[in-house]
Amino acid sequence: MSAALPGAIASYFETDPPELDLGINLNVAPTNDVYGVIVGADHHRLLRAFGWGLIPSWAKVAKIANNPINARAETVVDKPAFRNSFAHRRCLVPMSGFYEWRPGDPAGPLTSRGVPMKQPFLIERADHQLLAVAGLWSAWRPPGCPESTPWRHTCTVITTDANATVRPVHDRMPVLLDRQDWHEWLDPGNSHTSSLMSLLRPAPEGLLQIRPVSLEVNSVRNRGPFW
Repeated sequence: MSAALPGAIASYFETDPPELDLGINLNVAPTNDVYGVIVGADHHRLLRAFGWGLIPSWAKVAKIANNPINARAETVVDKPAFRNSFAHRRCLVPMSGFYEWRPGDPAGPLTSRGVPMKQPFLIERADHQLLAVAGLWSAWRPPGCPESTPWRHTCTVITTDANATVRPVHDRMPVLLDRQDWHEWLDPGNSHTSSLMSLLRPAPEGLLQIRPVSLEVNSVRNRGPFW
């Protein structure tokens, strides 16, 4: 995942600036904090920080099934880890782009284990606008803890079948939502499952472009830029 400056995200999604400034990171990894757009009690959009890796609200411990970073669109309604969040806690996860990898060239650079390094590709909008990725979020704290214990907020990204642009490097891709669909997706009072599920489809052709980027993406210690 590649993230943008918080001010640019707030402007694009028409929210106030976030309380927590995560800075800019062009190589966001699982368990990192990411921004999510949600709707508050006053029906206004909020930009909040979430740990990337969902902890279901019913979990007894924080570590559960490696805290899924992705949720398959085909199972969000029924899978226990996701169904409560799908019903009531949907979000948008802003990205400037996302990465996928192809197998490395045998004649190219090798890892410390002697394996060819995978070639990363950046997938982004052709017009360089931000991606609005469908996500789910949850608020969790240990069962039986004092009321003063702060809630831990986490999220996951919903994926679907890849479109023709992404398919050469991966068979899945994040669900990208059109601006006209943001309100329907974010409304916590919207319980029309069939309508919500109809939004979880591959991105239209022509929306995205793909390009190879530096092998430095392969180390999460590097934050970019990579092009």
